[in-house]
Amino acid sequence: MTGNVQPCSPHLDIVTLRQPLKKLIECLERLRKIKIVAIGSSSVAGEGVVPFPYRLELALRARYPGRMIDVLNRGIGGQEAPEELTRFQDDVIAEDAALVIWQVGTNAIYRNLYAPSVVAGIVATGLSWLKGLASVPDVILMDLQYALALFQDDKGNPDPDKTAKTQEMVSLLAGVAEEAGVNVFQRFKLMEQWKKDGMDWGNLIQADGIHMTEWSTACVTTALDLAIARAVGAVPGAAPVPSAFS
Repeated sequence: MTGNVQPCSPHLDIVTLRQPLKKLIECLERLRKIKIVAIGSSSVAGEGVVPFPYRLELALRARYPGRMIDVLNRGIGGQEAPEELTRFQDDVIAEDAALVIWQVGTNAIYRNLYAPSVVAGIVATGLSWLKGLASVPDVILMDLQYALALFQDDKGNPDPDKTAKTQEMVSLLAGVAEEAGVNVFQRFKLMEQWKKDGMDWGNLIQADGIHMTEWSTACVTTALDLAIARAVGAVPGAAPVPSAFS
């Protein structure tokens, strides 16, 4: 990382969750054992840093004392929605989670695996499976990271086609989430805002041009924790809910 490291600004105006987290609220109010499943690729599995599921687990346990909150890490580096969907029964559905966080969309562009429309269609299928369960979990889609490798070719030159596909993926995932009535955690827009705030690329993204750094992983987790807290609202015995956007 470079020396221009700024304090973490969660920009809650960007990441506020628009759909209620009914199942998570119910579990928190009943003081039940609470299970959250995070499925995705390297942002979930971890690539050179401690990934967000472990960080989020610690944050939520601190925010909601007395609850047994487990965030299960179901990330496999390099995968995309089609591969992840094949794991849904065992890795997601069988866990009967209160909340599912599905990080998706990056590898399709970075590794030129699938067209954005294919990924969007697979995500829609996965969401329909979750919506069809007897006990429907809350869902948060986490979209792409804002990374140089999503705008450049292998030689580091600007790649308009890849940039267009990246923007299309962000837009399609938002549309699929709205259609299904689930939340989107706008990681792409959040990290883009950090870049606009003056953050150096070296603090946002590792030297490979795609994976998040320690700083950005920690700050994304902070923003996600606060977004969840605001969507849940006041819970007896919990830490105060943040009242202001920042």
